[in-house]
Amino acid sequence: MPIDDTRTFLPVRIAVLTVSDTRSLADDRSGDTLVERLTTAGHILADRAIEQDDANIIVARLNAWIDDRDIDVVITTGGTGVTGRDVTPEAIERTAEKMIPGFGELFRWLSYAKIGTSTVQSRACAAVARGTYLFALPGSTGAVKDGWDGILQDQLDSRHRPCNFVELMPRLMER
Repeated sequence: MPIDDTRTFLPVRIAVLTVSDTRSLADDRSGDTLVERLTTAGHILADRAIEQDDANIIVARLNAWIDDRDIDVVITTGGTGVTGRDVTPEAIERTAEKMIPGFGELFRWLSYAKIGTSTVQSRACAAVARGTYLFALPGSTGAVKDGWDGILQDQLDSRHRPCNFVELMPRLMER
């Protein structure tokens, strides 16, 4: 999609949350991949954490970051599958004011080209909560690359046309 070079790039402050019962910062490859991509794009890593696959713990972390005015966007990786411990979408829904269904639909469409029908096991999703964007990606590095390279890289670039999420940020709290 087109980047309008006559417009100014506005860096976005992004928090990265890895949801996992087994990973640590030392071996969080999907989180590392996401951090590398967002910082290379010129955005600011506002915070980073790893939390267990527990909806209450995830909701608490999300709420803290949503209430932090120094965070514009939260991107999670992990916990979007269909097993009993996969509860990231439920945590997102518990904090959300508005869901963004097109994000998950587009993610699965992009993913289908690479992993075929296995993409139906992904519950990638997105929402807006109290002026903060929330994006939930699966926990594999491939999924993080698909989500960032195929969607978020453009939608979090203020120069992207015909429209992008950044230009809507000042209006997210309108009533």
